Amino acid sequence: MEGMWGAPIFPGVGRRLLGLEAKVKEINLLREKVEKLPPEAAAEIRRLRKQIAQLEGQLGQDMNAWDHVQLARHPDRPYTLDYIQHLFENFREIHGDRKYADDRAIIGGMALFEGRPVMLIGHQKGRNTRERIHRNYGMPNPEGYRKAIRLMHLAEKFSRPTFTFVDTPGAYPGIGAEERGQAEAIAFNLRAMARIKSPIIVTVLGEGGSGGALAIGLGDRVLMLEHSFYSVISPESCSAILWKDQAHAQDAARALKLTAQNLLSLGVIDEVVPEPPGGAHNDPRKAAEMLAPRLLHHLHEVERSSVPERLEKRFQKFRKMGAFIESGV
Repeated sequence: MEGMWGAPIFPGVGRRLLGLEAKVKEINLLREKVEKLPPEAAAEIRRLRKQIAQLEGQLGQDMNAWDHVQLARHPDRPYTLDYIQHLFENFREIHGDRKYADDRAIIGGMALFEGRPVMLIGHQKGRNTRERIHRNYGMPNPEGYRKAIRLMHLAEKFSRPTFTFVDTPGAYPGIGAEERGQAEAIAFNLRAMARIKSPIIVTVLGEGGSGGALAIGLGDRVLMLEHSFYSVISPESCSAILWKDQAHAQDAARALKLTAQNLLSLGVIDEVVPEPPGGAHNDPRKAAEMLAPRLLHHLHEVERSSVPERLEKRFQKFRKMGAFIESGV
């Protein structure tokens, strides 16, 4: 199926991605072989571990921007609810925006993180056709963003930090969404999140599509998983605009500088969180375990600042984005 912008939401993996997944399987087979060897086979164990390290190094070297896009859209990639299951306790979902309806593309509620109460908000896709339709393929309507900001204000009222998890092709651009004020809902969230007094930690899990992602993406710290992407437009749509067809999506992905590594170098995000070899879909539990200490670290860092200082840093962080000094003619 294709998104409203012509971007495949759950595309099949390409040839290069299949090659990367083959390497992951080879690494796992080597690990199993190491585990079966007796302790006295030290030389063989060292040789196999060296081979594993070489293969893992090749995984990163072989990847381009389009590979990251495909991994971010992988249908087995863990979504917000998967991370909630592995990282948080006693999650209690809160529904509705108190104005129109409950948008299933965005979930949110209270939970415990390392024993302390927090607010969780994130996009949610689906695993099968029925779930994807139920979740609108992770594309929120205005009521989803109004629910999200309602929950952030609730967290602020009780001085609880908010963790948001971004994974959407973009805000839903249907006629009904536009009639109910999609653009206004996104703009309202941006202004409101700049003023929320409690800490906000943002993590891009997979797709970070345009304003649909940014509407819950303005925070004190922004993290991205290693194989996620964050962009103002999908590579397919960019290709359709610049080249008049989608055949140049790979070129567009490279030009958009949408990978976590690109955005870290540009100062748009604060940290790239590593994933298990081959991507988070190969070991969702391990991916969650790798993310947990980074969330805790950044939360502690943010909480060291006073509220006025925190708000000023948050404002300046986003205010300076896109400002560059160009040299030469």
